[in-house]
Amino acid sequence: MLSSVSTGRTEMPTIALLHGFTQTSSSWSSIAAQLASDYYCVATDAPGHGNSAQTMTNLWQSADQIVATCGRGVYCGYSMGARMALHCALAHPNYVGGLILVSGTPGISEEGERLERRFADDQLAKHIRATGTDKFIDEWLAGQMFATLPSDADGIANRKTNSADGLAASLELCGVGTQEDLWSRLSELQMPVLIIAGALDAKFADIATRMHARIAISQLEIVADSGHSVHIERPHEFLELVRKWLTSR
Repeated sequence: MLSSVSTGRTEMPTIALLHGFTQTSSSWSSIAAQLASDYYCVATDAPGHGNSAQTMTNLWQSADQIVATCGRGVYCGYSMGARMALHCALAHPNYVGGLILVSGTPGISEEGERLERRFADDQLAKHIRATGTDKFIDEWLAGQMFATLPSDADGIANRKTNSADGLAASLELCGVGTQEDLWSRLSELQMPVLIIAGALDAKFADIATRMHARIAISQLEIVADSGHSVHIERPHEFLELVRKWLTSR
């Protein structure tokens, strides 16, 4: 089982919270605190991250460990966590009663592009090991994907608690380049799915729209004035969408 932090009472419905690359379970702490009055929130440290740094597994193996840690409930994931949540839903549909995908992707369909991404992820993993966590996190957050992330909400100190080897292994084993193309499997999802992306994150807003078209019981929400990290950039709007969906599904 993975390291995890829980908030709320165990008799409440469970929400599993899965963080993004370079984050840890504490990245969800403010959201979990807001949901804890009505839900039992379990935030995991993903393989290669936080106190699960020594756990090095691929996406399907990660899904097995996440489900073993969180049990039955609604699974909510952001970015890398959304990809892991999708794997949980496909591998263990009886455990995933609902799915919230924030800035996620089912993978890269074109094989050549996927191989290019695999190479880029492997090179980045080598760079992380060579430069160390502190320098890499500064470089990572300076990227275009996080241009709209407020500097006071980037969780930089928390991200820097991760190990270079853990982050590198996560990229090598769970990066988008290693992920199977799951677009054709989206139709297998029979649970309600909430798909969220930021309007300023054009790439993932487009992916979200295309995912919505392939998932039978899905709701699409494109959040205005938000980039990739919707739940961090627009926490109030995010919570309002999630609460409304949770009570109406």
